[in-house]
Amino acid sequence: MKRYDAIVIGGGLLGCFTARNLRRWDLSTAVLEAREDVCTGISRANTAVVYPGYDHKPGTLKAALTVSANRDFDVLCRELDVPFSRCGSLMAACGPKGEAVLRRKFRNGQENGVPDLQLLGRDELLALEPELTPDVTLGLYAPTAGTVNPWALGIAAMENAAQNGAALDRNAPVTSITEDSGGYIVETENETFSCRAIVNCAGLRSVAVQELCYPSPVQLRITAGDYLVLDSLTSHSPKHIVQFEPEQGKGLTAVPTVEGNLLLGPSERPGVDFGTTRDGLDFVRSLTRQVLPQVDLNDTIRTFAALRPNPERPDGSSIRSFVIDRPAERFWSFLGVKTPGMTCADALGLHVARELAGALQVNKNPAFQPVRNGIVQARNLDFEARRRLIAETPEHGEVVCCCEDVTLAEIHAAIKAGATTVDGVKRRVGATMGRCQGSRCRLKIEALLREEAGHGN
Repeated sequence: MKRYDAIVIGGGLLGCFTARNLRRWDLSTAVLEAREDVCTGISRANTAVVYPGYDHKPGTLKAALTVSANRDFDVLCRELDVPFSRCGSLMAACGPKGEAVLRRKFRNGQENGVPDLQLLGRDELLALEPELTPDVTLGLYAPTAGTVNPWALGIAAMENAAQNGAALDRNAPVTSITEDSGGYIVETENETFSCRAIVNCAGLRSVAVQELCYPSPVQLRITAGDYLVLDSLTSHSPKHIVQFEPEQGKGLTAVPTVEGNLLLGPSERPGVDFGTTRDGLDFVRSLTRQVLPQVDLNDTIRTFAALRPNPERPDGSSIRSFVIDRPAERFWSFLGVKTPGMTCADALGLHVARELAGALQVNKNPAFQPVRNGIVQARNLDFEARRRLIAETPEHGEVVCCCEDVTLAEIHAAIKAGATTVDGVKRRVGATMGRCQGSRCRLKIEALLREEAGHGN
């Protein structure tokens, strides 16, 4: 039986950052992930926005953590070697109801301490973002908003946690949790673990995992959203994150991603799985034509759907704050954490890690190293630097994914780092994310994965 001070259940963004922060203390830590890789559940698909903090009620933990996390995001991404774009956001309205929402968010943001917020009139708004419809009447500008690749962020956090001694068990869905003297016995399909404390970060299954041992104070209502991804070579794309506040119904968010694509969405509907729907995609297309009329939707290269766990009380009423339940002294549960969960993942992980370290009365880990170096990507280098890289590692001279300029060396590095599927390679180095969506390189990547698996046997 493997024994740890702390077990984190779930390897999404929250689980990865919780593990990383637990290792800031002298806590032996393991992450149990049900799937073949981290960040394959709700963390794999979202709007990828680092929110500034004007959406939340002043005085709440959610508001405080969002503002502080946003402020520190540059430092976090430098530590983890993850691209981050502080491109700013524009929330636009085209009528009195939308304007009222923007003015309320502006007051919230001022009270929450969001820096440099501005309300912009129509002419100022169009000068800053000419792609917008001329029907706009008011805008809320938040220069501190940004965007990051969510799965790259989570993978980097887990790799840094592993650098600092955390263990990761994949394909390990938790089937049983029982109290034990001084801790818990946790069983998966293949193995049994002993630990002193548990942090439940199981996302869509977070309530079910808690109910293996304790009753849950909330239930989860799952909703889904559909997205479009436009090619990075598209001629018309906003420079800022654009959020549209309609007079009624669901709005639109348009995100110029760190990879250069334009992300559009989401719709909102009851959630079942990660499959898209025709109605949801048509909704996103219709709203895009209304808000960003110059964007050419013929440049769409892929679609996807996201799932969101919405925590509700037993009577069905919504809960708008983070639910961090502590049903026992050494058991923490993140129940239904959604937007701005990606923004606050590190802050939430640190919040619980600090409490857990206090409960177990352990000291800080003086050897903790916050810096992680990612896989070298040749496409980010100038000609001379790339030439030197190829001279040192000839496999960087063979491009496997032509659309995204991903080399053989990068794919080998992704597999070495833990990728066992084509999607795992994609999440680490970007292969198959371009215009052809892997039609030219997928077979080669699959062959490399089989070859590596054969060597492993």
